Parts: sequence; structure tokens; C-alpha cells
Amino acid sequence: VQLQASGGGLVQAGNSLRLACVASGRTFSSYIMGWFRQAPGKEREFVACITRSGDKVYADSVRGRFTISRDNAKNTVYLQMNSLKPEDTAVYYCAAAGGSYYYTGRINDYDYWGQGTLVTVSS
Repeated sequence: VQLQASGGGLVQAGNSLRLACVASGRTFSSYIMGWFRQAPGKEREFVACITRSGDKVYADSVRGRFTISRDNAKNTVYLQMNSLKPEDTAVYYCAAAGGSYYYTGRINDYDYWGQGTLVTVSS
């Protein structure tokens, strides 16, 4: 599986962005899809994931502001980010997990990673 993320950019605080991640292959629906982010000087952290059946899990820091969704017909997972804050500035990565978990936020559970897209939120 190859993942290609896009949609990052520079926005002012309070505005919105939508990230997209397109996956190659025919088995997209069999993966848990997740979004992670890594800010400068910090470790990569979990943002959100969506299960094979469409259930969604969020980090506390983004719950209520970000929405993850998937379109299996388009092999695409999205991250709608609203009410952005400067602390949301990071490189955002999409990832796919093929294990037997129902959902997971653990980095090591994800088998495939996209290249990352930079989101910069100015104050």
C-alpha cells in the first residue's frame, strides 16, 4: 500500500483545512486509517483514526475540532480540521494499519505511512 497525503498549507488561527490521503491498491477498506502529526522538536503523536466499519477515535487535543472520514470507493481518508490553533502546526502523516485491532493509536501498529504534509497555523 502506498499513501499520498495532500492539503497542507499556511492558515491563520481559527480557519480550516482539509487533508486528504489517497491509497494505492484494492484493499483500502481492510485497513484502519489514521492521522498522526509531528511538530518541530516533538515526537510523532496520534491525531485520529477511523476503523474499517467507520467508527472514529480522536486525540483529546483535537476532539470537537477535527473530523476524520473515509471514502472506500475513492481509496481516500480525509481529515477536516476546523478552528485551527498555532499548536496544531506540524507535519501530518496518514497511515494504514492492517492488524487485527478494532482501532489503534499506537504508531507501531501502523504498517504503511504517507510522506507527510505540512500544516502551519499562524497566530
